Amino acid sequence: MAALTTNKSILDWIDEKAALVKPDQIVWIDGSQEQLEALRAEAVATGEMIKLNQEKLPGCYLHRTNPNDVARVEDRTFICSKTKENAGPTNNWCDPEEMYAKLYDIARDSYKGRTMYVIPFSMGPIGSPLAKVGVEITDSIYVVLNMDIMTRVGKEVMDVLGDSNDWVRCFHAKCDIDPEKRYICQFPEDNAIISVNSGYGGNVLLGKKCFALRIASYQGWKEGWMAEHMLILGLENPQGEVKYIAAAFPSACGKTNLAMLIPPAYLKEKGYKVWTIGDDIAWMRIGKDGRLYAINPENGFFGVAPGTNAKSNFNALESTKKNTIFTNVLHNLEDNTVWWEGLNKDLPTNANDWIGRPWDPSKFDKADKSTYGANPNSRFTAPAVNCPCISPEFDKGEGVPISAIVFGGRRAKCAPLVYQSKSWENGVFIGSAMASETTAAAAGAVGVVRRDPMAMLPFCGYHMADYFQHWLDMGEKLGDKAPKIFNVNWFRTDDEGNFIWPGFGDNMRVLNWIIDRCEGKADATETAIGYVPKPEDIDLTDLDMDIETLKDILTVDKETWEKEAAEIEEHYKKFGDKLPEELRTQLANLKANLAK
Repeated sequence: MAALTTNKSILDWIDEKAALVKPDQIVWIDGSQEQLEALRAEAVATGEMIKLNQEKLPGCYLHRTNPNDVARVEDRTFICSKTKENAGPTNNWCDPEEMYAKLYDIARDSYKGRTMYVIPFSMGPIGSPLAKVGVEITDSIYVVLNMDIMTRVGKEVMDVLGDSNDWVRCFHAKCDIDPEKRYICQFPEDNAIISVNSGYGGNVLLGKKCFALRIASYQGWKEGWMAEHMLILGLENPQGEVKYIAAAFPSACGKTNLAMLIPPAYLKEKGYKVWTIGDDIAWMRIGKDGRLYAINPENGFFGVAPGTNAKSNFNALESTKKNTIFTNVLHNLEDNTVWWEGLNKDLPTNANDWIGRPWDPSKFDKADKSTYGANPNSRFTAPAVNCPCISPEFDKGEGVPISAIVFGGRRAKCAPLVYQSKSWENGVFIGSAMASETTAAAAGAVGVVRRDPMAMLPFCGYHMADYFQHWLDMGEKLGDKAPKIFNVNWFRTDDEGNFIWPGFGDNMRVLNWIIDRCEGKADATETAIGYVPKPEDIDLTDLDMDIETLKDILTVDKETWEKEAAEIEEHYKKFGDKLPEELRTQLANLKANLAK
């Protein structure tokens, strides 16, 4: 079919890649329903996808990836900047020339007998001043259909781009799905991404982490904006005013739950609402009025299925009820629907597991993941428009003004329930030292503290010390219009290891205090680490918690924090001389405050 553009830089790139991989045909994805429907039918005919019960799950399909290919592979992910110094100590690096040669050798002739699909896509609403364009070529219908959910796809994207060369080159080849030759490589200076030998979403939907974070974080550094691993939510008060919060959490800290939070009954009745703009990624630029504005560059949710249910995340579950692609979940043959651990208590009796083998529910053991019907990292790709609380601002290209930036992690004894940084610089320090204790969900020992600055450790496309400096520079540009920075910790535990704070919808009570602080409506107590709420300012109405318990989770323990300061110092060593001086000053201030 004819190309959807006359843009020479795109056409030359496609010709070059086609000569390398030798497809039988080239198909441009125009975003039309007719074309997508034909691709769905083809994927069902070849067994690449299974069409689910269209009465119960209209427009929904199931896909299984190769069992050796079920998650992001950080050890096979590279930042191929021109110098190793630019990639920094937290990324795998390889010389770009060397990596291009290796990847092209792996991909050579791999499209023989296959179709090359060309997907023009926009990250962010098409034509938004905050949006960016990419073109992905792939030999996978699964990728095409997922990219159609996760981004804005079609001819309109090419019309907006015109002859510009400002687009990201995304090249994917399934090859043989060989884990030994699997690479996910970003070339920041070339606006390019190459992924070979994978078919799993996180490695092949190149608009997602590869472009929206690794490449975009580099672009933001060079162009004066921010690409962050953050949810964006709008908090509406009973007067109808909406304030926006961006928040970063490492995995397993309830990010999607917070993004789609349902207020507790008492606050809901008063008229409080939460609006979802994004559950994973925020692109932020300084607007004409000097404030920081954010968009969600994505158009869908690529969520973890296990544990998602009507109680833990009603809105996420609702989002999956139509036009959704499920990956590596259990196939319930009884009614041709899907199931996963944590969805409900009804174990399917006639089902195939995520690999496609008959599943025996009598052997299911919660403690043994090998008995699970769904893969622990099984996914749903759902259109954002399906979410019952999707914000009316979602598709507006100008973005929403951010009042507060929130960092968080899983800390049993260290961080209080919530505290506010003393300044933007102090907030950057808090983000740079962000940490979470490992849970049973992660491989290895439980309770180990892992530093994950701004939740960007696997996603920062350049030297992390430069990234910290970029944050400091952004604060300087924003001046007194900068969002206030906070830290939350829903995970303080008692001596038996039980969580003290109820979490989920009740986190709204903390968000309300955060907004009150941004508006100068709530008082706080200054501590060594920042400003902590006065216990009476956190609304405990209808909550089974007394003020003494609340006081306990707002305490800042000197000894715990002295140990924390020593660990931050250790963490900073890996950045060497490049660590911004301001962060050393902030660490020294923390130690001095604790010594008082």
